[in-house]
Amino acid sequence: SAVLFSLFPGTDVGVTGRGANRENAAAVTHVTAQPLLLTPEPWNLLVTQTPAKEKAKEGETVVLNCHLNSPQRPSLTDLMVKWYKEDEKGQMDLLEKNVTMLPNNSRVFMSGDLSQGDVSLIILNVTTSDHGIYFCEVTLPDGKVVTGDGTKLRIRRALGLFGIEESIGTIIGVVAAGIGGIAVLIIVLTPQLRKCILCMGQESCQ
Repeated sequence: SAVLFSLFPGTDVGVTGRGANRENAAAVTHVTAQPLLLTPEPWNLLVTQTPAKEKAKEGETVVLNCHLNSPQRPSLTDLMVKWYKEDEKGQMDLLEKNVTMLPNNSRVFMSGDLSQGDVSLIILNVTTSDHGIYFCEVTLPDGKVVTGDGTKLRIRRALGLFGIEESIGTIIGVVAAGIGGIAVLIIVLTPQLRKCILCMGQESCQ
């Protein structure tokens, strides 16, 4: 006998046949097509900032390195990159969604090739106001946020004292040490000077 199958997703399947007994004719198998669910593999992203500490002089250009590494090797160009700074005044956002956030400031911007995982930050003509700890933060397509360990940036002020560029603290220390040394010499030499003056006075009287 000829058997005809009719199969459509989400519909019933009926089985009929010429010459089939009543039990077979009455039997109907219900099949519902289930959608195939694929669970996306979670992202594993490593954000590496180097070095942990950086020093610079006023007026120099500083590059704060940040590199992304993912075993899945997805399209890194779709990632959202953010840079922010923390100091005694709190947190300041410098760059968000790959774009500089500071108004009227062309000194700070992202350098490197994002497709290669390079999201380093460059700061031109640094000043003492650039002191702080800089963090590189990346938002993944699934909403997960990964942040680097941070880079502490310290700026030395250029005072031009005797052609040497030193921090204010170092200059104050040197001056204080010099004044202290002069005071000690005066205290030590004062009794000797008195003796010399007395001797000279006695010789003149004789």
